[in-house]
Amino acid sequence: MTTRGQGPFSRGATLGPALYSYSASPDGDAKAVVGLVHGYGEYGGRYARVMDAWADRGIASVAIDLRGHGRAEGRRGYCERFDDFLDDVRELERLTAEKRLPAFLFGHSLGGLVATTSVLARPAPWRALVLSAPFMGLAMHVPRVKRIATQIASRIWPMFSQPSGLRGADVTHDMALARTYDEDPLVFHIATARFFTEAQAAQARAFAEAASLVMPMYVVMGTADPISRYERARAFFDAAGAHDKTWDAREGLFHEVLSEPEWHSVADKIADWISSRL
Repeated sequence: MTTRGQGPFSRGATLGPALYSYSASPDGDAKAVVGLVHGYGEYGGRYARVMDAWADRGIASVAIDLRGHGRAEGRRGYCERFDDFLDDVRELERLTAEKRLPAFLFGHSLGGLVATTSVLARPAPWRALVLSAPFMGLAMHVPRVKRIATQIASRIWPMFSQPSGLRGADVTHDMALARTYDEDPLVFHIATARFFTEAQAAQARAFAEAASLVMPMYVVMGTADPISRYERARAFFDAAGAHDKTWDAREGLFHEVLSEPEWHSVADKIADWISSRL
């Protein structure tokens, strides 16, 4: 059985817009807790079934909606600076610390870049890093003129937004979940100029500092991911300084391996990996 909770919460450690959290815990004693950071345009509540699966394995979890996402406050698809998201992870740290359990940080896509950047800047209190399709490069083609226009807009009109191009058919082979993604009112489909340039700078910083990432790391990614660039994620994995690291390539899967029909086997593999590092 699983005990669930969700709701807005007051920031404790940092300033910024109000955020929103979700949690799941086994009815018995938990052996670990996962702090979960979602991807771009989505929100923590989309991981409820995964959090329930981990609870069945004795692992508690806490997810937040990053600023500008889901039920959190903030302009959709915008950040003044990428480190704003790291401030939000500080709040996730606080929520997971309340569990008084070994803590693991999980990030999907943008959340993978946020989680990676966060542990590079501040490894504690996380015991290990788990990434799903980390956004270390963009697989989708962006015309050069559009890239240049975005870089200019980031300086003079940072809130300028354009369609992100993200579709449910890009994230999963499960057509029911793909439709849910497209129709979910809490999922947005725009990207601002400032977000784009800040994310690029964060990617460059992550690669420059990869050798200093020495905590255990597990990365899972679909080989047919049309959003996060597979080769860049693998290059970052190879550059990371961790000796204990696992690359889990899922043949033919799309961007959200935890939304694919075989998602439960991925969730179980992550639970196994976490359990073996307690």
